[in-house]
Amino acid sequence: MSSVIDEYQALKASLDGDLGKIERLMAEMEHSYLTAEYNNCGTVLKGFEGYLNSKDILRKKTRTFKPEDRLFSLSSKSSPVTREMEQPALEQFDSMTPLIPSKKYAQKGYAQKGKRA
Repeated sequence: MSSVIDEYQALKASLDGDLGKIERLMAEMEHSYLTAEYNNCGTVLKGFEGYLNSKDILRKKTRTFKPEDRLFSLSSKSSPVTREMEQPALEQFDSMTPLIPSKKYAQKGYAQKGKRA
């Protein structure tokens, strides 16, 4: 019984490693697509309305992409891009916890709701 469990654990570790490699490759390919030179006029996700614009200056202008533009990398919970985006959110949440008031209970000697002295 133990050998079957060991085999499944080894298979899971192998699949986890393969998944990590594929997610890194996908993030790199997505980054190269979003930063490509031909991407100035549009993307598959946002459309190609930039080609309708006749101003060459706007076409030559380099554009930066937002982290939200990473549709494929963000579709996986275990992707490195998702982890990078969650880290600042967790740090921000941790810094906000002192601002959340703690529940105060009535001290002894004071009347409490539903109890009579």
